[in-house]
Amino acid sequence: MYFEQKGLTPKKIMDAKKEKIDSRTAWELLQTRKRVHIGKGKRVFSLDTDAAHKEEILSAVMGRSGNLRAPAIKTKRAFFIGYNDEIYGAQ
Repeated sequence: MYFEQKGLTPKKIMDAKKEKIDSRTAWELLQTRKRVHIGKGKRVFSLDTDAAHKEEILSAVMGRSGNLRAPAIKTKRAFFIGYNDEIYGAQ
């Protein structure tokens, strides 16, 4: 709904229940962008996707099942992982 309201169309949609992304694959994906923005509950934080932040990033973006948390959105410059009203501009 958010994306339609903003006039955005995703290039690819994956079903997180069917297509699992483990921590090794998640890290490879995240390194394709310079920054990751993570929403966890009411908290939002951003980190550079460099080796110095690897463990902190992975502990925040991986779910209890060992898969990448959803939603996970890749833009031209960054990744957005998890949901938080601030990240998506909800009022």
